[in-house]
Amino acid sequence: MSVPRPPVGPDFLVAGRYRLRTKLGGGGMGSVWLAHDRLLDRDVAMKQITSTTGLSAVEAQRVRNQVINEGRIAAQLSHTHAIAMYDVAIEGGEPWLVMEHLPSRSLAQALNAADTIPAIEVGQIGAQIADALADAHAAGIVHRDIKPGNILIANRGRGVGIVKISDFGIARTVGDTDPENSEMITGTPAYLAPEVARGANPTAASDVFSLGATLYTAVEGQPPFGIDPDPSSMLTKVAAAEIIPPQRTEMLTDALLHMLEPDPARRPSMAQARDELLAATIGAGSNAAYILGAPLRSRDGSVPAWAVRPAGASGGRRVPDRTVPGSAMRPARPLPAATQGSDPVPAQGSTDDTTGLAPSRPGTTPSFPTQAERKSLSRRQGLPIGALVALLVGAAVVVVALAFLIASAF
Repeated sequence: MSVPRPPVGPDFLVAGRYRLRTKLGGGGMGSVWLAHDRLLDRDVAMKQITSTTGLSAVEAQRVRNQVINEGRIAAQLSHTHAIAMYDVAIEGGEPWLVMEHLPSRSLAQALNAADTIPAIEVGQIGAQIADALADAHAAGIVHRDIKPGNILIANRGRGVGIVKISDFGIARTVGDTDPENSEMITGTPAYLAPEVARGANPTAASDVFSLGATLYTAVEGQPPFGIDPDPSSMLTKVAAAEIIPPQRTEMLTDALLHMLEPDPARRPSMAQARDELLAATIGAGSNAAYILGAPLRSRDGSVPAWAVRPAGASGGRRVPDRTVPGSAMRPARPLPAATQGSDPVPAQGSTDDTTGLAPSRPGTTPSFPTQAERKSLSRRQGLPIGALVALLVGAAVVVVALAFLIASAF
């Protein structure tokens, strides 16, 4: 007579080695637990996939293979700003991912407690995550689901302020495709690149766009294409490639708009994006080594209050952060087939005088102004103020001259 296995919960022992403590969170693919590695005497995070009970043998094996593949891909990356993969443990025939445990809150949780984050702090986050993803891309790994919920900031302990990218759950190596779901999109709609929303395979360039969209969200308080609870409607907006002009990005504007180029061929590589974010933040008074190697810091050198505020705190705007399974999303097709393919869908509308965005015409590619064009626009916008200053200075000179003449007469 077989002894029934105890239910999964606190004190449950996985693979005779990992003792579960508390559940850290959960989602469509399963639950994440805090556990203790009895062999190495350290805390770890363990990802338990959703039970395969009730699935066909073929589907259950596909899910197991997906989890093991996630572990293999993540284990290829070793970087200060990426969550480390330690092991794949098998319990009851089911794989569990064993990962580095970072006492933290996600960027999504931070944004749910505060409407926006200062641009100088977002620049540090972006440069550090881009540095890790540049290594991933160099190893042929595309993350495919970069979003606020997958960026973690340590909120206690000696590593407070450390930033790391997590969850390579739907990552792929270059050339690795899933023929069963080739017509589906997997990811978080609000942060997808336009070409992915139209059905193209995710690439390193689409990761760059997704990181840019995530950083934009952190500064602006909403994603580049706004908030829409309907995944299909959001996909249509993303496919149209017309972002909401940013208002709060300050020194990061050029770097973010470059990352958010509608045409993937015009985007920077992840390494170039890192360097541009670094250059923008350095201009605010930091240095490259400090940004890439040190914990997140505010202007006064302290860890930002939003990063250490209790995760349960509320009061901000809830940003979209839900990964939608591929079976729930098909490529958006807002325009006739003649406009599809690798060319971005043209955005419609008139010139926006505050950003210099040129109006799109049918058959043309919407693009953001170049850095030179934005500087020229800034100079044009600054002329009225300059003229007013010159007028006031001239008037002051006249008044002083008249006063001098009157005084000389007496």
